[in-house]
Amino acid sequence: MPPRVKITKEDIVEATVGIVRKNGVQAINARTVATVLNCSTQPIFSNFETMDELRLAVVKEADAICNGYIRREIESGAFPTYKASGMAYIRFAKEEKELFKLLYMRDRSNETIPESTDLTDKMESVVQSNTGLSKENAKLFHLEMWAYVHGIATMFATGFLDLEWDLVSKMLTDSYKGLRKQYGLE
Repeated sequence: MPPRVKITKEDIVEATVGIVRKNGVQAINARTVATVLNCSTQPIFSNFETMDELRLAVVKEADAICNGYIRREIESGAFPTYKASGMAYIRFAKEEKELFKLLYMRDRSNETIPESTDLTDKMESVVQSNTGLSKENAKLFHLEMWAYVHGIATMFATGFLDLEWDLVSKMLTDSYKGLRKQYGLE
């Protein structure tokens, strides 16, 4: 008798991320995941107590993918760190529409959302370092800039608008400069 193929937690998460990429978060169910993995639903429920637990693992993986976009864009050196994070966020929305929607366009009214994340804290620190603003004003500056970046990203993710990258870059620069002026830094 040939050995049984063990389906790991990582295999299940990877397959489910693929389902989300192709068909959106609403397509996640045990049968669909099992079909992709060519197995019964048993390995899914051996690794995850509930489908909600699997969904949370997929959210964490999507977040890691998004952070990878940001890390690579910053490391490329094509833009200053702060702008690179915004460009990467928009690129993620354009290239990974369904994962972006999963992370940033889902109903979170029943979730506990952290006040900040490591990335948020890092970007607020970059703003404070680049501008000399107080921690409180750097936090507000980043929130205003992020709201603008998120709007552009949402337009990409929903197919509402598709802009050239040079124009996106110019828009982010213009917004950043406008906020600097608003805060009396220009």
